Amino acid sequence: MATDMYNPSDEHLMIREMVRNFVEEHVEPQALEYDRDEKFNLELFRSLGELGLLGLTADEQHGGAGMDATAAVIVHEELSASDPGFALAYLAHSMLFVNNLSVNGSEEQKARFLPEVCNGEKIGCMAMSEPDVGTDVLGLSSTAVRNDAGDWVLNGRKMWITNGCIDEDGTPADIVWVYAKTGVDERGRTQISTFLVEAGFPGYSVGQKIMDKTGMRASNTAELVFDDCIVPAANMVGEQGSALSHMMRNLELERLTLAAMAVGISRRSLQAMNRYADERQAFGKVIRDFGQIQRHIGESWAEYRAMRAYLYDTARRMTLGESGHRLDSDGIKLFATTAAKNIADRAMQVMGGYGYVGEYVVERLWRDAKLLEIGGGTIESHQKNITKDLAKDPDAILR
Repeated sequence: MATDMYNPSDEHLMIREMVRNFVEEHVEPQALEYDRDEKFNLELFRSLGELGLLGLTADEQHGGAGMDATAAVIVHEELSASDPGFALAYLAHSMLFVNNLSVNGSEEQKARFLPEVCNGEKIGCMAMSEPDVGTDVLGLSSTAVRNDAGDWVLNGRKMWITNGCIDEDGTPADIVWVYAKTGVDERGRTQISTFLVEAGFPGYSVGQKIMDKTGMRASNTAELVFDDCIVPAANMVGEQGSALSHMMRNLELERLTLAAMAVGISRRSLQAMNRYADERQAFGKVIRDFGQIQRHIGESWAEYRAMRAYLYDTARRMTLGESGHRLDSDGIKLFATTAAKNIADRAMQVMGGYGYVGEYVVERLWRDAKLLEIGGGTIESHQKNITKDLAKDPDAILR
């Protein structure tokens, strides 16, 4: 019997059906409102913890579900077919914080923090980008220095942080995975270290909630400020200077799940234009009979099927906590994110004026899709990485 690439086990199928039902009953009814009002549905988000989704890839010992990359892809695809902004908040919490901690944290740190972020009691995020720094990680200006007590004094500003604030009052995330410079090593190379900053630490605050975004409006984006913020020594993750390895271990999963969001957006856009092609008539025919419409639908179908197969094949071969999948994690994000934007654009074109208003969903998907070409690594960075990796391993083309 052939294996179902998209639901390779009964457990994967169960997760898909559970999330799809949850989306239909709870996510879809609120999606338009929360996008329009630029609000994060915190109550609905916490309920994901009751389903075991917030700690999806974390180990069971600390409250996680212990699932694999394919499960992560399934959840992001299903959520994004309805509300990509809500899905982005989920990604920032479950992948950028929870999975990061599960893979890279000490046993003491995992025991202390994972249960509360897995059940939704606390909301987490990851802070790397800064007002003047994005892809260039070594260009970070945030710093942390030891004080006389042996703790760390953190200073800097972080920008574009999903889940940086969790409500309309500017309440900061409960716990933040923060990257900062901690000096140079014996060879003069910049050291980047990782810190767990908790709400209530003096000097940790929200600078601003970022408003008027093009898309992903149902997730809160914030600037975070660290002003002589005292971080206990026990809240450093790993050794001083080990942050780059933390990034590499988690970045591939981040890019994979961002690509899964693109697949969800593409699926919903394709459904919308395909249905509308039978509902609308022009010149005495349903518009499905016109060659221009057939091109939009046909190309979208082919791209959707190609990206979905590439996505799940990459997920199948990815081992969480291990690097070495960059060629395809970058490849699928490069392809899927741009294709999703194009498919949503075609859906708007097929639906005409109806595609241009919020009630019919696709204009929101179109706006949301653009961020996927920027966040988690720009498409230009993926092009660079793929070219470099193929120079080192040209035989990858034959495998």
